Amino acid sequence: MSTFIDQKIEQYIEDHTSNELEILKNLERNTHLTEMKPRMLSGKVQGKFLSIISKMMNADRILEIGTFTGYSAICLAEGLKQGGKLITIDINEERVDIVQNAVESAGFEDKIICKIGAAEDIIPQLNEVFDLVFIDADKINYSLYFDLVIDKLRSGGIILADNVLWSGKVTDDKKDKDTLALLAFNQKVQQDIRVENVILSIRDGITLIYKK
Repeated sequence: MSTFIDQKIEQYIEDHTSNELEILKNLERNTHLTEMKPRMLSGKVQGKFLSIISKMMNADRILEIGTFTGYSAICLAEGLKQGGKLITIDINEERVDIVQNAVESAGFEDKIICKIGAAEDIIPQLNEVFDLVFIDADKINYSLYFDLVIDKLRSGGIILADNVLWSGKVTDDKKDKDTLALLAFNQKVQQDIRVENVILSIRDGITLIYKK
């Protein structure tokens, strides 16, 4: 994922964003050392946005689709009310130890439940009503994930979908399959009368979707 916002502006934004937890700094550093695509990690600015949204909502139940190394899950879990739970789903078994170590280091082992497998198989089995959903997995299935979670989201709940600008490719003349999938998702949300939505130009673009 390449940046399409001026790097000086990005640095200014980061410099004027509250610091993240120390565990998150360490997790970001380790992710850059061990992962082939470390920019999949949310990072300080997006992570703080997720944390503040969660805190504003005083969320009791959060669903995350796409765990990666656990950075965003920890940010979202910061806003959980006492006794609240976050369920995070990822298909990659190889990062289980990394995620569990990060969750334990943050002291969130009682708040975060990690599930390994295909989200399209796991979500229908969840007997929960969610306050907040974060979609940050394979772009091809964004529309499917939206359909799977919208009826599990309470009225007044929020879905956040990451990477919806896809490094600016959504406005390119030539579009790959991921870009086409994101364009279809963006249009689907725009036309859904059950929600109100706004695309925020945070990092790679986040759609904030409010269920009426």
